[in-house]
Amino acid sequence: MSYSVGQVAAFAGVTVRTLHHYDRTGLLSPGSRSHAGYRLYGEADLARLQQILFYRELGFTVEETAAILDDPQANALEHLEARQRRLAEEISRLQRLAEVAARAVEVQRTGVALTPEERFEVFGEITFDLSYATEAEGRWTASEGGREAMARAAAHTKEDWRRLMREATAWRAELLTAFDEGEPSDGERALDLAEEHRLHVSRWFTTCTPAVHRRIADDFLADPRAFALVVPPSQQRPGLAGYLREAVHANAGRRTDAPTTAGEGR
Repeated sequence: MSYSVGQVAAFAGVTVRTLHHYDRTGLLSPGSRSHAGYRLYGEADLARLQQILFYRELGFTVEETAAILDDPQANALEHLEARQRRLAEEISRLQRLAEVAARAVEVQRTGVALTPEERFEVFGEITFDLSYATEAEGRWTASEGGREAMARAAAHTKEDWRRLMREATAWRAELLTAFDEGEPSDGERALDLAEEHRLHVSRWFTTCTPAVHRRIADDFLADPRAFALVVPPSQQRPGLAGYLREAVHANAGRRTDAPTTAGEGR
């Protein structure tokens, strides 16, 4: 039995235009034509269309689908397993985005609403890159410290943020001065600045051990978006991110390798 293009489009849930496109590309050419030249689809054509729609639903392109269906050497299982992995990664990414959005909604509902003027007053040139925030969520929120940092940040009042940023601004000025004056990254001045930053993170976000501080500093050097949260681009100097990372690592080594005094660790 044969079916017209309109009949196939109706019961397959696709448009006539789609079927015409499949015909033009060679993905699905009808098995016969009527005397008047109209497309006629047989049972084999419908079976192929089912396969095409299956792969389309999984996100395969017309070209990928044709390669699977027409190449006798093609391994459909390998293609499907690869697609499954990509879909799982996309699901995971969307779940992280949904969590970020949910937290943002909660902050808007319960947090302190800032007008654009207030936001500039509080944060100045420091900006929060959403793409970096999303990636950081995926890396950090699985840890207890990451969850604590997010919760504490959401609970800060406007005045808390003002105090935090004033503290950060003063620290940044000292860092820039030390760097510009050529202070060594493992010298006392740089080490003290690194320790001050570690305590700042602990005070306002989450307990920052020397090991955690190393990870944060590694991000400063690896990702400009992370370093921009500490030093805005207009104040950055070539080599500054690396300088801060070296100071943090040196300070962390000093803290980790320091002998335990009486009473510590109890």
